[in-house]
Amino acid sequence: RAYRFVGHKDAILSVDFSPSGHLVASASRDKTVRLWIPSVKGESTVFKAHTGSVRHVEFASDGQSLLTASDDKTVKVWTVHRQRFQFSLSGHNNWVRSARFSPDGRLIVSCSDDKTVKLWDRITKECIHTFHEQSGYANTVAFHCDGNCIGVGTTDNVVKIWDIRVHRLLQHYQEHSGAV
Repeated sequence: RAYRFVGHKDAILSVDFSPSGHLVASASRDKTVRLWIPSVKGESTVFKAHTGSVRHVEFASDGQSLLTASDDKTVKVWTVHRQRFQFSLSGHNNWVRSARFSPDGRLIVSCSDDKTVKLWDRITKECIHTFHEQSGYANTVAFHCDGNCIGVGTTDNVVKIWDIRVHRLLQHYQEHSGAV
C-alpha cells in the first residue's frame, strides 16, 4: 500500500527509515524534521530546533536516536522515543551537508561547505579530529561497516577514504565527471 505524507512547508531534502521500518524521518528546507508512522492517516511529529534548512536526517543503528545536519552550521541529535532534542554539535563555519552515526553509535561524522569533515565523540560532544579538503567542499560522508574508515564525496569530483584511527588518507578516486 502506498502512503502520502503531507506536512512540510518546503522541499524535502532527506528521508530515512528507522532500522525496524516502523518509522520514517524527513528533513526539509522548512527548517523542520518530521517523524512519521506509516499509516493511512499520515500523522507526524514535528522536531524544531534548527534555524536553517535541514539537509540530512539519519536514524542510529539501534533506532533510538536521530541525527540531523543543517544550513545553520550545526548537527543535532534527537531521541526518537521521547521525540526531543538532545544536543547540538557546533564547529562548522558553513552549511553542514551530511552527518552520519558510526555503526556502533559512539562517533558522528559531519561534512560542510567550510571544506571540513569533522569526527565527533558522541559522549563528550567534542570534535576529536578535523579533515580538511583542499579544493572542493565535502558533499557527503559515510562510515564503513567496521567503523574504522569514512568515505567522503566532494564537489571537485573526488571520493576519499580515510582511516579514522590514524587520520590517514587510504584511497583517492578521481573518476567522476561531476560533483559526488
